Amino acid sequence: MNFKSIDSKGLVEGFCLVKSVDKKTSSKGDTYLDLTLADSHGEINAKLWNYNENLHGVYEANSLVKIRGTISVYNGVDQLRIERIRPINDEDGVKIEDFVKSAGYDSSAMYDALFDIASSFEDKELSLLVTTILNEHRLALLYWPAAFKLHHAIRGGLLLHTLSIVRLCQNISNIYTFINKELLIAGAMLHDIAKIGEFQVADSGIATGYSVKGNLIGHLAEGAIIVRRTAEKVGVSEETSNLIEHMLLSHHGDPEFGAAVRPMFIEAEILSELDMLDARIYEMKDAVEGVDAGEFTGRLWSMDNRKLYNHGKSDLNKPTILF
Repeated sequence: MNFKSIDSKGLVEGFCLVKSVDKKTSSKGDTYLDLTLADSHGEINAKLWNYNENLHGVYEANSLVKIRGTISVYNGVDQLRIERIRPINDEDGVKIEDFVKSAGYDSSAMYDALFDIASSFEDKELSLLVTTILNEHRLALLYWPAAFKLHHAIRGGLLLHTLSIVRLCQNISNIYTFINKELLIAGAMLHDIAKIGEFQVADSGIATGYSVKGNLIGHLAEGAIIVRRTAEKVGVSEETSNLIEHMLLSHHGDPEFGAAVRPMFIEAEILSELDMLDARIYEMKDAVEGVDAGEFTGRLWSMDNRKLYNHGKSDLNKPTILF
């Protein structure tokens, strides 16, 4: 943990993310908080003894705090005894991106890139449909993850995943020049839009679970509902709406993986394949980064229980290039 030493007696202070917090009762009947705190350097278990809600405040997982306390060793592991704790404030100058895994690109820049592309469509119906939906969901898009777990389950992950696929669409359209480039890109921009609302997401940009709507409806069906509702509101034709709705409903490719229908035209098929490609590249890179060159990962459920091999010939530190 990147704490600053305050005195020679072991007192430290610093900013950290609350990963988990439980209110418990000691053997003496006293209330205390049992927390897991984290920053970019690691995590530590912490205790706030004699906890008083009115005195100390209320804390939730995925919130940022400033703490002061002493570190000691308990059962061979470092443990922090909290003396003071408070939520961060604007004067602290602390950024959430320093404490949680993030997209690595400025969210506003990613959003603006998508919006500018959609604004420049020659197909005015597609442009109106996409820009209207992007604008309505802008604030959430700036921090929303693309998943509860697995691929792009990070702050800003939904924009990163979406813009990555859009860049793939732009390049593949230069090869297969007969496809409708704007239709393909429009579908890519909206394919996961209903993930906003599918998860319960903290201000940190990390999903903590699925919402009721996410469990009952899911983002494919809800995305089609959003498209249909928006198209009717702004006067986009049913033909255009049907095409985008189909792309959203079919982008998981197979009913086994949640698709309502299989892709029935070229752009829908390409979107489905690129969505899978981007998701798998992210998951494979993330897994291989965790093992040394010449070693295999454990079996990965999301990769059909495959083990992945780190051959050591790739520079995994190089970023995805989106701009």
